[in-house]
Amino acid sequence: MATIVRPGRRAFLRGGLLAVAGAGVGALGVAEVPRWCGWDRPPLGGGYAAAADTPDAVRHAGVAVRYYVETTEPVVAFTFDDGPGPRWTPMVLDTLAAAGVPATFFMVGRNLREHAGLVRDRLAGHEVGNHSWSHDDLATRDLAGVTSELRRTHDVIGEVTGRAPTLLRPPYGHLGGSTLLAADSMGYDLVLWSQQMRERRYADDPAAQVRAIVDAARPGDIILAHDIGGDHRLVALRGLAAMIDGLRARGFRFATVSGLIAGAANGPAARP
Repeated sequence: MATIVRPGRRAFLRGGLLAVAGAGVGALGVAEVPRWCGWDRPPLGGGYAAAADTPDAVRHAGVAVRYYVETTEPVVAFTFDDGPGPRWTPMVLDTLAAAGVPATFFMVGRNLREHAGLVRDRLAGHEVGNHSWSHDDLATRDLAGVTSELRRTHDVIGEVTGRAPTLLRPPYGHLGGSTLLAADSMGYDLVLWSQQMRERRYADDPAAQVRAIVDAARPGDIILAHDIGGDHRLVALRGLAAMIDGLRARGFRFATVSGLIAGAANGPAARP
């Protein structure tokens, strides 16, 4: 069964592997989610586990599932889901480039295949993670289905960027046993989020969206945004530069998720 360990709260969940055929992940310790997390609701548990004829599915020591990175350093990571797309991805990349801020993009494979030209030469300093091929709910798929979704996206990310992704964010933040098993077999760790943009809540008050992110930020936060979608996304995306300025005024720096993890591993880690 998936095991929740909290050594100094360094890892919210580790060893999230299903070694027993037919065992479900369940709610993944929803009661243990830090109260300050900025989502509308915790990720969904459940989904398919390993089939009895896949005893070799578990290959590694464990899969880390991170909502944030435990550190005392004033560093946060912006993450952008669902792209790339022609409407908002260029805007996001322009804003990040002007501010000199790295970010992590969790890309949907079919979108990257279609719009590779938008990002092919614009990702220096950024990180690309796997967000499935079709943005289907992986918690409803069996191991073969999840593996296919991830493998197709893994391959196209490698083709376009020249780098193999190591981080996975399941669509909607939904976790199932098959997702953990597929992530394990492919060497992925999973990344969720501790703060998120609330575009609909602040649709009529963009300044409030900026304040909400800036005021709530804590060291090690992983901040969720989206670089494709409808016009409501603009409440957050047009405020991105102001968020960066506000966070810098508070003394924050910025990193990719992998950079955030590496920095915490090389320095003191303590989060109340």
